Amino acid sequence: MKQEPAEEMSRELALSRNLPPSGGRGRQTPAILHTAYQIPWTINGQLAGTGETVVIVDAYGSPTVASDLATFDSTFGLPAAHLNVSYPDGKPSFNPNSANEVGWAEETSLDVQTVHSLAPGATIDLVVASSNNGNALNNAQAYAVDNHLGQVITESYGAPEAAIAGRGNNLQLQQAHAIYQQAAAEKISVFASSGDAGATNGYSTANALYPASDPHVTAAGGTDLFVKGDNNPKLSGTKAGTYASEYTWADYNSSTCPFGCQYGPFGATGGAPSAIFTAPQYQAGPMRTTSDVAFNASVYTATMIYLGFLGAANNNFYFFGGTSEASPSWAAITADIDQARGSAVGLFAPKLYKLASNPATYASDFHDITVGENNDPAGSVGFVAGKGYDLPTGLGTPIVTGLLSSLAPSATYGLSMP
Repeated sequence: MKQEPAEEMSRELALSRNLPPSGGRGRQTPAILHTAYQIPWTINGQLAGTGETVVIVDAYGSPTVASDLATFDSTFGLPAAHLNVSYPDGKPSFNPNSANEVGWAEETSLDVQTVHSLAPGATIDLVVASSNNGNALNNAQAYAVDNHLGQVITESYGAPEAAIAGRGNNLQLQQAHAIYQQAAAEKISVFASSGDAGATNGYSTANALYPASDPHVTAAGGTDLFVKGDNNPKLSGTKAGTYASEYTWADYNSSTCPFGCQYGPFGATGGAPSAIFTAPQYQAGPMRTTSDVAFNASVYTATMIYLGFLGAANNNFYFFGGTSEASPSWAAITADIDQARGSAVGLFAPKLYKLASNPATYASDFHDITVGENNDPAGSVGFVAGKGYDLPTGLGTPIVTGLLSSLAPSATYGLSMP
């Protein structure tokens, strides 16, 4: 089948380079994210994620993914990673003059370093598609599921449903949907990004991103995370990393764009009703909606990722955000939970919605994001965050110790970096 441009998958991230680490920006290190979201460093006496494998599907890959991860680990005091790289359709050559390939290399670095920072004991299986053509990405996904590489898969890419020719009749979409059905049947958790261009994802009407909109995928939206000890004068002098506040990532809204939006808008979380899939059992109808959950994603409250393929003068740490941070973060957390349970949670969304239906576990397991919206750049289309579930941030962001208490009550864990 000929690949049409509208059926290519785009990586979902916002990137900001060469901006100062203070004076209008936050920066979230692995230690800060562990503290803010109460993500354990150890579970049952072992590094979080031990015995689990997180699969990352990306296109093109990065020529320096292993050495970049080693630099990241050394800088932040993390243990060495267990990284495997597979090329189901052959290893693509890297063209440093291709903006598309450089962008996917950046995506690969973000995904790999994020997973390792939050599940430092987990094995990472990076499966690299030969291109961002939908068929190539489906081949990579099928390879991961058919070979059961791991119980958790993260995919930080997608296409607006309006860009998919034939919508639900599209053969590539049907192929991907069948892969996700197989993954769910085999108790494999799959996460995908909700998008970085607000509710419309670049169109004139609300548009969910696929594969996040697939009912067998858990969709991750984005927030602005503020922690005590961040570069907010009102919060200084307190324990660095302790959760302070959080709201919907939406730089297009000047009232919520962090730090006065002094470098301009970088994006806004996706989150919209699907035009293809009806609501699954775990959601109220009539149509499937994204997001399901959320995580820090703003470039203004960015994570720091090392890039080593830009040439000696430019290789360095850079600030990254976007829901490309949210999807691998939830994947890493799920690996931690699988370790604590001693078994895979599988398709995670139904279990998360069930926890959220109980006011007690909702309060203990999630930060409910009630501020902001995900309007598009024109400010004309978007959805408002509110109490309980909402489209921009889903059920909210994780309180991982609470999720562990609910899903793995006999597990023990440690919150200090070993």
